[in-house]
Amino acid sequence: MVKVNRAYAKFSGVPLQTCVTNNPFWTPNGRLPVFKHGKQVLSSLPEISAYLKQKNFSADFGLTQKQCADAAAYTQLLKEKLHLALQYVWWLDTKNYTELIRPWYAKALPFPYNYYYPGKYEQEAKKHLEALYDQDDDPLTIESSVYGEAEKCLTVLSVRLGDQEFFFGSHPTSLDATVYAFLAPLLKVPFPSPALQNYLKACTNLVKFVVRITQRYFPYAIQEYEAKKSAESGAQGKSDPESDFPNRRRYQIVAGIFATAAMTGYALSTGLVQMSTKDEVSENSADYKDLFQAAENTED
Repeated sequence: MVKVNRAYAKFSGVPLQTCVTNNPFWTPNGRLPVFKHGKQVLSSLPEISAYLKQKNFSADFGLTQKQCADAAAYTQLLKEKLHLALQYVWWLDTKNYTELIRPWYAKALPFPYNYYYPGKYEQEAKKHLEALYDQDDDPLTIESSVYGEAEKCLTVLSVRLGDQEFFFGSHPTSLDATVYAFLAPLLKVPFPSPALQNYLKACTNLVKFVVRITQRYFPYAIQEYEAKKSAESGAQGKSDPESDFPNRRRYQIVAGIFATAAMTGYALSTGLVQMSTKDEVSENSADYKDLFQAAENTED
């Protein structure tokens, strides 16, 4: 998530320079953001935090061993209970996806990635859900279970935070960065289907927590949000979601072909893949036969 990496860097005192981009194609995992320092290109918080610790930057300096263990436990709780719910809200809730998320990504990402990545992220969310729930179950039952677990998680976080500014006192830590990254989008995005968002809004101390971090560490985000809100309120009418996607299937296929071609071109240009002549292939076919057979046997 964008916010967790930026928040962690802010809390760690890292002199971070932000480069704005809307193209995730060249990132290691097809998602933004990425952290670059010299030749290092990192995309996950564990990788980034470990690297920053090597450079003597950490949001968790001063925490006791028990507090570090508590932070790890709550972070795992977020990943297990709240992450799936956010994936559901973002990609699997039909109303949210068709009326907000899909058009939003279509406008934000450059062509043809704006047709490729929303579908890719949607399928990843479906696979995550299918790994945890029997697909023969009633969809409403699954949704109720996902949201129920997320609401329990929010309640636990609310009780743990209490009246404190941050989870371990007066200074933010990696846990605060992670919680903020989960809660800020859920609180601020104008979801057409806001069930989980409404539950979060009822946890007033968590709402104040998000507002406090935003005002203190990301004041420019408030200005941008208010400017966009004013611009959107001045717009009249509401477009049909399908009108934003004429010939949607055709463009998805074109986008997939383009992405494959681009990745192949990149692999060839960097030497990751090399072209062989017909004679070279014949000479090495015996060697490659066993390799391809082993690869086929390991496919999911």
